[in-house]
Amino acid sequence: MLTGKQKRYLRSEAHHLKAIFQVGKDGVSANQIKGIEEALEAQEMIKVKLLDSCPDDVNSVAVEISMQTKAEVVQIIGHTIVLYKKSQQGIYRLP
Repeated sequence: MLTGKQKRYLRSEAHHLKAIFQVGKDGVSANQIKGIEEALEAQEMIKVKLLDSCPDDVNSVAVEISMQTKAEVVQIIGHTIVLYKKSQQGIYRLP
C-alpha cells in the first residue's frame, strides 16, 4: 500500500509518461494483462488509456487490472490510469 507522499511522488514522475496500453470495446483481455505485467516489470510505472468505445467505466477497469497484476493504482485522471508495481530493478526510489 502506497502512502500519500509516495503517490504524490509517483504522480509527478508519471506526468511525462505516454500511455502504452489502450483498452477498447472488448475490455481487458488476458493478453493485455500479460503485457501489462511485463511492462510493469520492465518500467515499474505505466499509463493505460481507455478508449471511448470501452463499455466499462475507468474505475472498474483500474480495479480489474490492479487485482490481476497486483499493481497499485497511483492515479486515475480522465480516461487514463497510472499503475505502479515495484520491480527487481527498483527504478523509482520512493520517499
